[in-house]
Amino acid sequence: MGKLNLYIDLMKRILKSFVLAAFASPVFAQTDRAGEFDYYVLALSWTPSWCALEGDDRDSPQCNADTGFGFTVHGLWPQYEQGWPEFCTTSAHDPSRRQTAGMADIMGTGGLAWYQWKKHGRCSGLSAEAYFDATRQAYESINRPEVLRQIDQTYRLPARIIEDAFMESNPEITADQITITCKQGRIQEARICLTKDLDLRQCGVDVVQDCSLSDAEFAPIR
Repeated sequence: MGKLNLYIDLMKRILKSFVLAAFASPVFAQTDRAGEFDYYVLALSWTPSWCALEGDDRDSPQCNADTGFGFTVHGLWPQYEQGWPEFCTTSAHDPSRRQTAGMADIMGTGGLAWYQWKKHGRCSGLSAEAYFDATRQAYESINRPEVLRQIDQTYRLPARIIEDAFMESNPEITADQITITCKQGRIQEARICLTKDLDLRQCGVDVVQDCSLSDAEFAPIR
């Protein structure tokens, strides 16, 4: 009987240690810190695809007829060599409505600018003004292929053609510095990797994963 009681007591102690470890683990979870990242990804979204998949259902003004949006900035995303930070705590003040509205010409809407600041910009370690300035500088440093703005019908084509068009328009970009993504069979985004100083650099292994579709849908600007 004594051995049985010792065994029961031992099992209780083991169980208690597991419970304490389970509850204690979140205390030691490391949170993402503003300014601690390795490089940026400039994500350029093809507006006709975004509108067909999401924007039209939201009645987004970005999708109104004759807005002329082609590749717009989805975001300037801080990245680790593998993975990325998001929703960081920062001492920087949030942007004003005027500041976010001022990004609509390259991001489609001020609402997207606000969300991108909240999710990604706070992780940059920059002020909101400096982050939006960096976003605009990164956008303006990349030539968006003019030929893609001139198509007047929907095509089905290999995604690599979009990458080739970017590299032809930007001869300094190499294949390991840009990736083309697809979503639901459509060309979605061009993602270009940049240093913290906004110079081109090689993408991390989790970013440089090109869409392999040979018949991706590419719709014209409305």
